[in-house]
Amino acid sequence: MQAIDFPHSFLTFRIDTLKKPPRTMTQKPPYTLNNARIPLDAYLTISERGTDFSEEYVLGVSCKTEQVGVEKNIWHMPNADFIPICSSDTFMAIKTYDLANKGATLYPPSLGEQPERQISSIEESLDSLEVDLPRVAGQVLKTPQAIVEAVLANQILNARTTIENDRYTAILEYPIKTINANERDWVYQPDTGPVLLPDLNRDTEDLMAGFELAFVGFNTSRWVEFIVRVPTPVGEGLCVYHYSKSVRMDVVNEVVQVGK
Repeated sequence: MQAIDFPHSFLTFRIDTLKKPPRTMTQKPPYTLNNARIPLDAYLTISERGTDFSEEYVLGVSCKTEQVGVEKNIWHMPNADFIPICSSDTFMAIKTYDLANKGATLYPPSLGEQPERQISSIEESLDSLEVDLPRVAGQVLKTPQAIVEAVLANQILNARTTIENDRYTAILEYPIKTINANERDWVYQPDTGPVLLPDLNRDTEDLMAGFELAFVGFNTSRWVEFIVRVPTPVGEGLCVYHYSKSVRMDVVNEVVQVGK
């Protein structure tokens, strides 16, 4: 089988304000051109039974809002975590500040307030967006013993989690970063993420808006528990985004040794 080579996988988006005015920025950029290369945290495919709908999505790693190439004051204040998600034709920018439901004014201000999840057409908002997703040989590890032995031998591992309902099949593929292994009892358990957790009760055109970020835990091929990032109360009338909602699903999990 083929496995994604995550260490060499990137999305690169290009902004050229001489060609297209900015639509996802909150400050005027110091230069008219920038290419942002971002590693990938996860990959997701969703297909619909009985139709030709099939879409691929990638999750970029989190970074911070910034001004590029300035002599001082690199970081936007207030600063936000920025997480990009894209499909073949759509880009979603997730920006998270110190409190949930806190935003910023877009640049230029005539564009109004930037939502926490800004979804836009790649064609309208970016000069270009490229996803490099190389694949290499991989082998599914069939037993807990094989998985534990691969962990203790420091092999590179991915996981594949397949979620199905009556309408959709969703396949998550992601690198296993942190994993527990017990060679006395042959127990393993990834604790890794984030991944894209889809809401498979939505229509095809609304799937991206329903994505949540989650970490993954499982110790069997039959089920998974996600810890999901949601608005979490921290005081009277105050919420932050935190991984605080546990969701258990019956799925099919596979652990894949990469490069074998």
